[in-house]
Amino acid sequence: MEKSCPSGRVTRSSILTSRIPLLLILLAVFVSTEGHVFRDKYLDDESQESTIPSQFAYYSSPPSHFSGDFEPRVGKPYHHRRVRNPKDRVVIISGGGGSGGGENLGESDLVWVGEWEQGFTHYNVGVLLVSGTGSSFDLEKCAPAVDMALETVNEVYLRPHKIRLNKVQNSYPSCDNNLTPGLAADMRFKSNVIAFIGPACGFALEPVARLSAYWNIPIVTGLGDQPPSTESEVAGDKLMGGLNKKLKINTTGVFGDKTDYPTLTRLSYCQCRLKLVFDAICKKFEWKHLAVVYSKNDLFSFTVGRILINGLKDADYEVYGKDIDDTHLPDMDEALSEISAHARIVILSLQENLVREFMLKAHARGYTSGEWAFLDVELFKNKPSETNFWQKGDANDLAAKESYRALLTISLLMPKSPTWSNFSRTVKHKAQLAFNSTSYSDDEEVNFFIGAFYDGVMLLGMALNETLTEHGDMLDGKHVTQRMWNRSFEGITGNVTIDENGDRDGEFSILDMNPTTGRFEVVAHFVSHKGLSVVANRHIRWPGGNGPPPDIPECGFSGNDEKCIAARASSFYLPYVAGIIGIFLMLITIGVLYVYKRVREVEAASSTKWRIVPEEITVDNSGESKSASRPATEEKESSRGSLSLGTGVGGQVTFVPTAIYKGVQVALRRITLFKRIEFTKHIISEIRQVRDLQHENVARLVGICLSSSDSKSMSEKYDQILFLTEYCSRGSLRDVLLNVHIHLDWPFRLSLISDIVHGMNFLHSNIGPHGRLSSSKCLVDARFVVKITDFSLHTILSFQKCEPLDADRYLKMLWLSPEHLVATNSTERVSLKGDVYSFGIILYEVALRALPYSTFHSLSPEEIIGQVAASSDPPFRPEITEETGPVEVRNLMQNCWAQSPDDRPDFSSIKTILKRLMKGAGTVSLVDDLLRRLEQHALHLEVLVEDKTRELEQEKRRSEDLLYQVLPRQVAEQLLRGETVVPESFDAVTIYFSDIVGFTSICAQSTPIQVVDFLNNLYGTFDGILDGFDAYKVETIGDAYLVVSGAPQRNGDLHVTEIAYLSLAVLDAVKNFEIGHLPDEQLQIRIGIHTGPICAGVVGHRMPHYCLFGDTVNTSSRMESSGAPLKIHVSSTTADALEKATGFHLSPRGEVLLKGKGAMKTYWLDGCDDDGQWQRAQKMHSSGSKESIQTKCSVNHHQPPPPPHLHCHSPSTNSPPIFTISVTPASDE
Repeated sequence: MEKSCPSGRVTRSSILTSRIPLLLILLAVFVSTEGHVFRDKYLDDESQESTIPSQFAYYSSPPSHFSGDFEPRVGKPYHHRRVRNPKDRVVIISGGGGSGGGENLGESDLVWVGEWEQGFTHYNVGVLLVSGTGSSFDLEKCAPAVDMALETVNEVYLRPHKIRLNKVQNSYPSCDNNLTPGLAADMRFKSNVIAFIGPACGFALEPVARLSAYWNIPIVTGLGDQPPSTESEVAGDKLMGGLNKKLKINTTGVFGDKTDYPTLTRLSYCQCRLKLVFDAICKKFEWKHLAVVYSKNDLFSFTVGRILINGLKDADYEVYGKDIDDTHLPDMDEALSEISAHARIVILSLQENLVREFMLKAHARGYTSGEWAFLDVELFKNKPSETNFWQKGDANDLAAKESYRALLTISLLMPKSPTWSNFSRTVKHKAQLAFNSTSYSDDEEVNFFIGAFYDGVMLLGMALNETLTEHGDMLDGKHVTQRMWNRSFEGITGNVTIDENGDRDGEFSILDMNPTTGRFEVVAHFVSHKGLSVVANRHIRWPGGNGPPPDIPECGFSGNDEKCIAARASSFYLPYVAGIIGIFLMLITIGVLYVYKRVREVEAASSTKWRIVPEEITVDNSGESKSASRPATEEKESSRGSLSLGTGVGGQVTFVPTAIYKGVQVALRRITLFKRIEFTKHIISEIRQVRDLQHENVARLVGICLSSSDSKSMSEKYDQILFLTEYCSRGSLRDVLLNVHIHLDWPFRLSLISDIVHGMNFLHSNIGPHGRLSSSKCLVDARFVVKITDFSLHTILSFQKCEPLDADRYLKMLWLSPEHLVATNSTERVSLKGDVYSFGIILYEVALRALPYSTFHSLSPEEIIGQVAASSDPPFRPEITEETGPVEVRNLMQNCWAQSPDDRPDFSSIKTILKRLMKGAGTVSLVDDLLRRLEQHALHLEVLVEDKTRELEQEKRRSEDLLYQVLPRQVAEQLLRGETVVPESFDAVTIYFSDIVGFTSICAQSTPIQVVDFLNNLYGTFDGILDGFDAYKVETIGDAYLVVSGAPQRNGDLHVTEIAYLSLAVLDAVKNFEIGHLPDEQLQIRIGIHTGPICAGVVGHRMPHYCLFGDTVNTSSRMESSGAPLKIHVSSTTADALEKATGFHLSPRGEVLLKGKGAMKTYWLDGCDDDGQWQRAQKMHSSGSKESIQTKCSVNHHQPPPPPHLHCHSPSTNSPPIFTISVTPASDE
């Protein structure tokens, strides 16, 4: 069970390997219950069965070299059929679901019959492709190439690692995503595939790529794009409506953004590089004004068209984009008419048949004679490039041929090497054999994408080979995928360069029609790192023979260039022109005067300075920047009163959603209207009036951001409004009142009340009632100045969605006056005296620093509202006592919430009353009072800092105590000081190893919880005994217990006797230990002891461990493993040391053959003269030991972690072997 370890030490993961066979046996028990059984020809007993893990099963036909005589017969017992083929191992995997019941195999039982190579690990690769559509990437065309690549990968890259990839193949009928997610899931969970080859088309690939990312397995495709739709697949407006739902399309093209597809690699091309091809062509011919025509019914045409428009615009080209309905041919005439005013260079992103129709219409207009140039994107071609694409066998063939002279075609660069030719013949031959000559027509080429699938499988094999060579995890899909990215290699399709985004750097050809033959010929190539290169002895044959058309015609696009107009002008028109100009100028003057007057009249009412676009807002919610288009959290009344949303800009506590607008932090409040409304002049005037308000005690409205739930609507109606207001960092008045850390005396409270009165008096004098006044609408800024917010704008708010009548809704209504509670019309709920009533409720809150009606604990908000609205006599109001505040304040709040609105004072009177009250209370200067409050707040902060510092010190002590339990104290102190722990050598230490005999049997009779409890009680007993000796517990690994004496604290020669006494104490405790759930089971352990030199140190930066290194560790482990139950097995070195110490009873065992050590003379430690030496531990731990013995424990059915296993590494042939043991955590192996 030894394995070579480069580190020269035994890792914990290697210790686990000593019990791997037993783990496999247990695994076989569970797997066999699922019915997956295999039998092979090498078994002598026909009834003997073994098991195979499900990940090694694969589903395919037998290999070509298989020559056995096995023929499965349904219903026949398998052992009646014998196979004699020394080259192959033949495996049957049955599902156990057929009539055979496992012995007689039914049709549903038989899953696979095929090759099983001795010692090889088999993994499945899923091949998922469209079938029966006749496209260039059908399964019937691509499958032979994938098979050829898999054979090469298995033989060249994976055979050295004893690994084989086997194909699991499935197909779907059309390029959509109806079936591919389910098929992929079946292949993943039924066949346990570790990678996907395909799908090819975009709609089918997208969900599989997402699932592969979730499963963390690589997915390779030879296309990765949605090809042009056939007529039966044209989705029209439905396609455009669902475009963004099906595929994520942006300026980088389909799948260009790999955020959602981190394991996807595409071996064909990236749409994003098409703009580089056209950029190179346009620069060569000095074209700057372009037009792009694309179909809005076909996904490929649409995405390519939009990418070219955006990409060429970014490259400073003047681009005019035009989408057409390819089911409505008159759109092409309209497109040509519009394009003629913007460009003469037209890029076509259309299907092949539509290109012909478009060129015919351009020819009919005379646009193909040399003044225009047309460029076509044609990537999906099955027929040879020389085919006459213009020829359809109809009356328009001659006109089409003439029009195609003005057309250049951009296509993928097709390989022309002898290797490709051989490959093409082989693929065609295999396809004809496998699919009865239906895959390829006579004149059909093996297209580029089939070679791309072959190169994709080869690239996957290279990545797996490199991963395995570097001892990586080949099942880590993202790791394997990263090895496929950002690299180059020579593939069957030529040089293959995969960029850092997992897309191939495609190479393209530019084709021009030979007017003599009517066939297209390659005239130039484009390679990203080389640019545009012209093919030798080839040139573009421009119609008219005058070379490429100019970027701008001589007289401009509309023929109205100044020099052309001057040439055509005649003096005959001059008088008429002068008269018309004079009349026009006079009309213009009159119109300007009229418009100026009107603009001045409506400018104030129609000003849009208040309107803010989302792009100007940077939302900040809990420290995260988010898009302004996302809903901001609406202000929610809370029974606890706090609106804190967490930490915002600069680490400050925020009470409402905030944003940054023009560098200033503002507060956000979003409302949703129950219908979309148009912002009339009245509403705009109302907004402008609120925005223009300026007062120290009024929160300024910064602006309003409008949006609509219907993103497609083009009307000026909106149903979502985002208010941006002045941000007050201390939250609302309610937050301040309910903050127990803020001390508020009456002078300070009166200053807060005064701010409210001043703000409300200003509002009543300028715009009218507030309508929604409460303590949450009174904000407090950093200077403790109160500012009123959420006022006016009653027209907009009348369209706000009604909240449900829940507890929060009733809580908001506690500030409403009785007459407003019973009002049915929303306009009747707004009045000046209603604001005074609300102010009286706020006075009560300030006085008691509590919510309204807080003394009525038994009443819910709904019940309180009912009693207030009942207008009883006396009216129901908050309870007032002498503790409520000064008598003047009590009288003022009673006057404010009087039942009759006429009996309530206005805010001008309240302002006078409050001024007199503040003067009598000694509140002369708000600034002086604020300074005093700040001093008190500073003292309070000092107390808080002291408390937090004390808590921090306590937490630090607890952390250090925990660290001292994990590492030796002197080592832990060095790590705490930030020092590097230097490894130490110890000339002589004694190491103790123990192991539970029959631990596997105990586990088989126990539950997992019982195993944990059992080991915890046992090791708790050992730990208690250990406290009585000068020894250090290194680690417990499964049922193994490791102790050392003499390290890390040196103790002279005492380490031998300390370990000896410890062993006797442990052995005595074990003899009396009772397993709670197995009381009749006698617990037995083996103990091994050895003395010798070691090296010790801390290994690792994360979860550092104190480790022992040296041959002594290995020898002590061998002493334990070769010992006997309830015996202490000691080496001769330890025995000599014990004889020198005297007082120990030793009996020779004789020579024992130790693995890796040879024959060694060993002894049994039977006891000592002075039992008190080891019984001291029982005195120190008598209660703990007794508790451990009596404690019930449970055991697990599963295999426990294996005992320590030693690794040997020899640095050189001349140096002795070094044995190490590590107590690092075990891996998942």
